[in-house]
Amino acid sequence: MDFHGLLNRVRSEFMEMPGLQLTVPQASRLWGLDPNASRLVIDALVDASFLRWTERGTVVRIDRAAA
Repeated sequence: MDFHGLLNRVRSEFMEMPGLQLTVPQASRLWGLDPNASRLVIDALVDASFLRWTERGTVVRIDRAAA
């Protein structure tokens, strides 16, 4: 799967599960990627204002009110 396809897949997962909160290791297991690749996907979606980091070190959808 190319990077663009992977981004779309991850966006879909966060859309289908609005309460989803993941650490990088959890994301790696869920997506079947190594931690570096997972971090690249997360960073791209944070830069696109789709995800944000919480104080607990998880990523959540931007329109989700989580602390």
